[in-house]
Amino acid sequence: MDPYEGIAAGFRGAWRALRLDIRTVDHDQVPSTGPAILASNHIGYLDFCFVALAPPRPRRRVRFLARHDIFDRRVVGTAMRAMRQIPVDTHGDPTTAFVHAEAALARGDVVGVHPEGTISPSFVPRRGRTGTVRLAQTTGAPIVPVAVWGSQRLLTKWQPTRLRSGICVSVRYGEPWHPPADAAPARATAELMRRIRDLLAREQATYPQQPRDERDRWWLPAHLGGTAPTPEEADARLRAQAQARRAARRGQP
Repeated sequence: MDPYEGIAAGFRGAWRALRLDIRTVDHDQVPSTGPAILASNHIGYLDFCFVALAPPRPRRRVRFLARHDIFDRRVVGTAMRAMRQIPVDTHGDPTTAFVHAEAALARGDVVGVHPEGTISPSFVPRRGRTGTVRLAQTTGAPIVPVAVWGSQRLLTKWQPTRLRSGICVSVRYGEPWHPPADAAPARATAELMRRIRDLLAREQATYPQQPRDERDRWWLPAHLGGTAPTPEEADARLRAQAQARRAARRGQP
């Protein structure tokens, strides 16, 4: 068994051990051959594995762009490298990652991205970065918008790990989309995020589980009656964290 399939089997074995209810909708929207970009919302640390591995076989192998410091971690970094995921220097120069993603698409691979660039602690899609659209415009690869929901209940930002059994994680794949080659990247990115938000709203409306009690409402966004931070509150804290990381890289106190 090659490393990718071996690690994929490990993930799926863990899902079975936790008795997770993994559901996919319209996974046949992912092209069966040729290059494609899977562009997903980002609500938890495990989103990439659900987006890539939840569809039944035969499924495409996906090379996700992930924050570079994850690759420095002993176990997770080894797995990410073995699966040939692509590191991104999110607080430095992302050019190298863009070049690697272009090369992967030129070979006919599937590349996975989170256009928001980081987890949204409000569980509401944030403003997308233009790199996903620019990658599609440069390579001609279609973008498949994706919505994942429920993964935040397992492992997400600013919350303790909750690897409870029986949690439902659903993934919905949208219609492949080619952003116009002459479209302004910012405007096309806004359209991409609209498509992702629409898919997410459909998943949230059909999600089969509800909070068990008032304390369990943390995983619902505020606009759905949950106690997650509002987008404004989450963005303010994320900006402060990003500023602190940049200062640390420059060696400032």
